Amino acid sequence: MSTVSEFVAILEDEQNRITAMRGCLAEILPGREVVFFEHAQEMIVWLGEHLGQVVLLSLDHDLPVKSGVGIAVDCGTGRQVADYLAAVPPSCPVIVHSSNDMCATGMFFALKDSGWPCSRVVPCDYIRWVADAWADKIRQYIWDGWIRVSR
Repeated sequence: MSTVSEFVAILEDEQNRITAMRGCLAEILPGREVVFFEHAQEMIVWLGEHLGQVVLLSLDHDLPVKSGVGIAVDCGTGRQVADYLAAVPPSCPVIVHSSNDMCATGMFFALKDSGWPCSRVVPCDYIRWVADAWADKIRQYIWDGWIRVSR
């Protein structure tokens, strides 16, 4: 008998945030596979195949422009992922976690106006916000019944 994995998918490029998020998720949502993306378009393609298995999304806005030999690769923005999600039926909660207030607000309302259960966290205090405000949003989604947990 094969089981279908449940995923947490996160758009984030900063390693210290990724490490903190992994730690929180191991405690709060053990057994879920956590997938990180630092490129908006790669996340969109992946979501096209896996969105039905995702129990939580978390999106940053500002992503890097990476330099290579003679080329620069723009990783896009979280708004591109939010716009993709706004065009498909809501299926799981979304946390917008960006310090870019104007853009994060736009992402939040694009998702909310499309029916997605969503919330906003403003990063602060280095990475302490991950274990505090971000983790609290996940716990609230569990409490509200959006995310199932095994007992």
